[in-house]
Amino acid sequence: MISRLFLIFSMFISLASVHAQSIKGIWKSVDDADGREKSHIEIYEEGGKFKGKVIKLLPGATATHCNSCKGNLKNKPITGMVILWDLVKDGAAFTDGQILDPKNGKTYDCNVSFNGADKLNVRGYIGISLLGRTQTWYRVK
Repeated sequence: MISRLFLIFSMFISLASVHAQSIKGIWKSVDDADGREKSHIEIYEEGGKFKGKVIKLLPGATATHCNSCKGNLKNKPITGMVILWDLVKDGAAFTDGQILDPKNGKTYDCNVSFNGADKLNVRGYIGISLLGRTQTWYRVK
């Protein structure tokens, strides 16, 4: 009986810690195509929605400016650029966001979910989530 109570209590604590995780902080992006570490992105909350801004480019970054971007972002430095916006918390996930790929200048729909305590699955897609790609970002400590 005591071992069952301990097991139930342990499961409750594990579930509570998953829900208590914060998306806010600094994350290292790793390119899903070549596996190279590209940048540090700070995720923060503004107006009840979450945004992500590139705060540092890493040696694996292949560009320093958004040459393929359109409009007011064309040829702007990637460092300091907001590349993730409008994410809203939806249970344990974050949905309904947008993400900019500075490599090609395109914007995609975006969902983010935790993959353990210090990993994020960042999924960019057009229209249907099945037709997209996922990067794993790692919390910078």
